[in-house]
Amino acid sequence: MEPVKPSPEAAPAPAGEVLVEAEGLSKGFGPVRAVQDVGFQVRRGELVGFLGPNGAGKSTTMRMLTGYLRPDTGAARLAGLEVSDPAARRRLGYLPEHTPLHREMRVDRFLDLAATLHGLAGGTRRDAVARVVDRCDLEGYAHRRIHTLSKGYRQRVGLAQALVHDPDVLVLDEPTSGLDPREIVRIRDLVARLAQDKTVLLSTHVLPEVEEVCRRVLILSGGRLVADGTPEELAAAEGERLVVEVADGPGGADLAAALAGLDGVREAVEVPPLRGGMARCALVVGSRREAAAEVQDLARSRGWPLLELRHELATLEQIF
Repeated sequence: MEPVKPSPEAAPAPAGEVLVEAEGLSKGFGPVRAVQDVGFQVRRGELVGFLGPNGAGKSTTMRMLTGYLRPDTGAARLAGLEVSDPAARRRLGYLPEHTPLHREMRVDRFLDLAATLHGLAGGTRRDAVARVVDRCDLEGYAHRRIHTLSKGYRQRVGLAQALVHDPDVLVLDEPTSGLDPREIVRIRDLVARLAQDKTVLLSTHVLPEVEEVCRRVLILSGGRLVADGTPEELAAAEGERLVVEVADGPGGADLAAALAGLDGVREAVEVPPLRGGMARCALVVGSRREAAAEVQDLARSRGWPLLELRHELATLEQIF
């Protein structure tokens, strides 16, 4: 993919205050350029998925956005303030990939410490701890020592410490990493609930998670921003897709070769057949209606019984 460049004809940005801004962020470690000229904005009320392969620069970008790393060039801002400004940091909640917890402490005492470090005191601090215990579904666990909890509940404690000072922005780096499927669903649902009144930037490798909860996706590759849009917009940019399966006729490679020769088909890729079919292909086409008609005509002329002829949107996994 090529780096994203703003288009003068792009749709206007959604209404709302810009709460997260990366402007030309670049960072190198020795000869390695981890992040190169990355720029984007996240507005109030957005839940944005931040994707990229290992080594793409996601964690480095997030650490610059949260003030843990200083960029070589460019600027990172929260609500218009440089991230180094204490007033900006007060509006930020950050959950790094490896959650920093005092594991010998009780959950409630750790959250009380986090609230104290954020400047909360007295009844305000007690109310804040009670609020995040409730919001992160930690009732019944507040008096447990953190090291006795499952990894899923330790992640909830990490989310609670990121929320205890009631920030406007949450930056979550791989919040479901290493969790079992049940805990992944629980944390995903919790993040979706938090996004109802927080602006969230979510980095994850679990692509169905992004498709479920994020209305906008940023993709990094090689330290550069290469895609920015809704999942539907990114899918549309990949082209229309058809899935074709035949019950009898050529093998998969031969079917792909025959379909690739149709005028309306840009690409035909053999995929494993389902439901006992003989061969199945995924097609990238210019117009699904025209290509579907061509596929039907070809199948009819060759005597291939069609089991499936279906339009589908490209998944985030295919785009990725």
